[in-house]
Amino acid sequence: MNEAKAPSSIVLECQEIYKEYQDANTRIKVLMGVSLQVERGEQIAIMGRSGSGKTTLLQMLGGLDAPTSGDIWIHSRPLRRQSERQLEKLRNRSLGFIYQKHHLLPEFTAVENVAMPLLIDGVDPNQAEKQAKSMLDLVGLSSRLHHLPSMLSGGERQRVAIARALIHDPECVLADEPTGNLDDESALQVLEVMQEVNRAYKTSLVIVTHDPILAARMDKTYVLHGGKLIAQAEQD
Repeated sequence: MNEAKAPSSIVLECQEIYKEYQDANTRIKVLMGVSLQVERGEQIAIMGRSGSGKTTLLQMLGGLDAPTSGDIWIHSRPLRRQSERQLEKLRNRSLGFIYQKHHLLPEFTAVENVAMPLLIDGVDPNQAEKQAKSMLDLVGLSSRLHHLPSMLSGGERQRVAIARALIHDPECVLADEPTGNLDDESALQVLEVMQEVNRAYKTSLVIVTHDPILAARMDKTYVLHGGKLIAQAEQD
């Protein structure tokens, strides 16, 4: 009798990713053979100079941009074989996104912003509000449910953005400089919230950052240099 195959612990993977852009008559090489595996519950930081391709890599891992060559998988499903509709569904089910700017809708309250992705998916409004309140409680904002973004501090707005990224219960969150616009105290609070989510839900984190303090608190740190992704241990 054949033994059942154990489910893979890898939630996100890329192999030999190359990315080039055409600028007038010049081919600009951004990524040159990048490979990465993200396991369930793993915390990964990606560092590098401005313009090194960190955000480009994150967008491709999230299916928001396509590589020139190479393969990317979400739960063993190759992104290049998905239709746009299939890709959107796979993204929404498996990934959450956090950006340096929170991108909250200014005319909606915290709970309305967090509930919005569920409402767009056709979830009953009462259920969407209930789930949004639960997520805001998780990030420590149960007393700020009905505040507009303009009434929240920078750190609070970013915590609302985290709650919104988690509303679909994604298995991996991709964060692009999530503390870049915050003071040190607020940045630490946001990082602690993200790590608490990681511990509670085993949600993987892939964070692009310039902050060595944030990177030092991750399980693994990589440096993107010369189009290559180098493990920090190899860089030292």
